[in-house]
Amino acid sequence: MEYIDIFITSFKDYARYVGNEVLNPHWGNYLYWLIGISIFFYALELTMPWRKDQPKIRKDFWLDAFYMFFNFFLFSLVGYYAFSNVFVQLFNDFLALFGVKNLVAIEINTWPVWAQLLTLFILRDFIHWNVHRLLHRVPALWEFHKVHHSVEQMGFAAHLRFHWMETIVYRTIEYIPLAMIGFGIQEFLLVHLFALAIGHFNHSNIRVPLGPLKYIFNNPQMHIWHHAKHIPSKTGVNFGISLSIWDYIFQTHYIPKDGRDEPLGFDDMDKFPSELKDQLVYGFKRKKKKIEE
Repeated sequence: MEYIDIFITSFKDYARYVGNEVLNPHWGNYLYWLIGISIFFYALELTMPWRKDQPKIRKDFWLDAFYMFFNFFLFSLVGYYAFSNVFVQLFNDFLALFGVKNLVAIEINTWPVWAQLLTLFILRDFIHWNVHRLLHRVPALWEFHKVHHSVEQMGFAAHLRFHWMETIVYRTIEYIPLAMIGFGIQEFLLVHLFALAIGHFNHSNIRVPLGPLKYIFNNPQMHIWHHAKHIPSKTGVNFGISLSIWDYIFQTHYIPKDGRDEPLGFDDMDKFPSELKDQLVYGFKRKKKKIEE
């Protein structure tokens, strides 16, 4: 009954949260920050496009716009937030069987706020870089990740076109290391907004030379090669989410030339579903088919 109560309470709490986000704009409102940052990068694409012949409303623009709100809000609303809270309680109860009351190993909340924010940003990005590599290297995970790589015309909203299973994979893997230094998964709005802005920037149809900063921050001219259809590595290149430095450190960077007009996607793109309902279940159907074969 305890877990059922947690599920019901969490579901109601998140429903109230979404309603409050929609009805009450304020400086800490993630929904309106998402809309504002998206409008900003779309305006840049319209006024200073890198690929000038790309349509202003590119292919799958509205599909990507739906994914933005689905992955950030609707997916949690239909039960993910409640299920994740139940999982966390189950995990804590499991640890309690061995006398472990919490996972906190470093009391980072005693650090200055700037140090907490910087640590969260760098650690979280490094975890995400490693998870991103897994999405390319593990065949079963790659089936889900194909949704993101089905983009054929790059634009800011492509940042958030990804399969809902990716949310589960990322959050599951990042939970323990972040919990060990006292971070909750939803902590610090500023870090999330900064990562959101860089992610939009990476996928935008713009060219902004970063100079030496390109070796630290991801950018459209680097990330376009991550989405390129023809690359030398079967397991991908340029895995950086916000930071490009991991790719330079671990030698997974690849920028052979200006990639402005590179074809995007993957082999057999013609067999990939274009309808939303089919994309949402794509990875599961593929696995089922392989088992039957």
